[in-house]
Amino acid sequence: MSDYAIEMLNITKTFPGIIANDDVTLRVEKNEVHALLGENGAGKSTLMSILFGAYEADNGIIKINGKEVSIKNPNVATDIGIGMVHQHFKLVHNYTVTENIVLGREPRTRFHTLNLGIAEKKVQELSDKYGLKVDPKSKIDDISVGQQQRVEILKTLYSDSQIIIFDEPTAVLTPQEIDELMIIIKKLQAEGKTIILITHKLKEIKTVCDKCSVLRRGKYIGTVNVADVSENELASMMVGRAVKFEITKNPPKIGKVMLDVQNITVKDHNGISKVKDLSLQIHEGEILGIAGVDGNGQSELLMGLCGMLPVSEGKILLDGNDITHESIRGRIEKGLGHVPEDRHKYGMVKQFTLSENAVLKDFYKPKYSTKYHTLNFPKFKEVASQQIEDFDVRTGLGADTVAGSLSGGNQQKAIIAREIELSPKLLMIAQPTRGLDVGAIEFIRKRIIEERDKGQAILLVSFELDEIMNLCDRIAAISHGHIVGIFNDGEVSQREIGLMMASSEKGEKDEG
Repeated sequence: MSDYAIEMLNITKTFPGIIANDDVTLRVEKNEVHALLGENGAGKSTLMSILFGAYEADNGIIKINGKEVSIKNPNVATDIGIGMVHQHFKLVHNYTVTENIVLGREPRTRFHTLNLGIAEKKVQELSDKYGLKVDPKSKIDDISVGQQQRVEILKTLYSDSQIIIFDEPTAVLTPQEIDELMIIIKKLQAEGKTIILITHKLKEIKTVCDKCSVLRRGKYIGTVNVADVSENELASMMVGRAVKFEITKNPPKIGKVMLDVQNITVKDHNGISKVKDLSLQIHEGEILGIAGVDGNGQSELLMGLCGMLPVSEGKILLDGNDITHESIRGRIEKGLGHVPEDRHKYGMVKQFTLSENAVLKDFYKPKYSTKYHTLNFPKFKEVASQQIEDFDVRTGLGADTVAGSLSGGNQQKAIIAREIELSPKLLMIAQPTRGLDVGAIEFIRKRIIEERDKGQAILLVSFELDEIMNLCDRIAAISHGHIVGIFNDGEVSQREIGLMMASSEKGEKDEG
């Protein structure tokens, strides 16, 4: 018997305009946690999609436990014990947890009727065994993103997968949920399972992985023992150069108040107040960061500011103009830019090309019209091509690339490029580096600082407390829809901010 659970030998996969995997060989030993590291678009997800049967390789062979296999589709992968927890969850939102887990292999009674009871019992047992804390009867719509990911994990456990692939599993999780996931992965390894972890986060690799293989622009770079290398060495392998983790910035040059939020209340789609009597100000030339645990009103605050949710009380002034009840387009026209936390739902149209996505917010303006008053598509392409170059968006077909075909990180760079190029008076950015590799993170953070140094007002929301502490000139801690404290850079420690984030009462230091 082979010592390897997985051998992917000389795998090549091409798409129009791009070689996603270029003669890649990957070997993973049994019962190890093996990281797959690489830049956005390096070919990691493609390689694992081939292993799971979502794609077929153009060349190469796959061996599982020493035996050559042909994995034509995900059903074949499931049958031979391979499960995959996808970065973008494959769940039916109006189904229950159990219904999603058994979808396609529903248990039946001897009368061939659906028997969810036995499935719910098994799901509950698995949930308890691995500390996943998921109610089998809950609807997907009613549970958090972190719990949805646990449902994906339960799908693999329910199928008795011995090889589990995690594709960017922490991209949408809070720090607390990430810690819990690391514990779950260790439990799975203790059960004898083999884990492949696709991630950009070097701390996670150091925390939970035994070995790490690196891809760069579709090519295999090497495999290392994680215990023998530093985070800096891993980063250098990934991007081919030294990477700076800390961003240096000059003191801010504070200008006039650009955003003045006065005692606003914002309710969610269910009519529940998520932002309560909240006030803050943001000046030209500064970055104000919102620090808080997911679900404490950050999303609703941004949606209220950009017009996606109504403001039931209070007032919003942008450069002195009252935009409280302005339309979304009206706010954009008055200088509001927005990088949303859900890039697929609100940031882009995945079926459109990068040309079309680049002008989504201003395509109706005269500069994008021909003399015959039709849309000027060559101008779209010119604008998109410049953004692609300026922000190093890795594409197969340039501006003609369909946005949905890009890696998540390159989609994020394309959205940020569009918003920055619009030169808004206030730029709101949610989770700017979610799903990005260290090289892209370094680049995006530098660009944010450059915009601030040009005098732009920036509102930054991030679950990465390190990012908040590193980038922001002032930090506002939010808890239960209230700002519980606003502090200048350097006034408070990360631990003190963390304690305020967990606070249940509105603090005394609530100021603009």
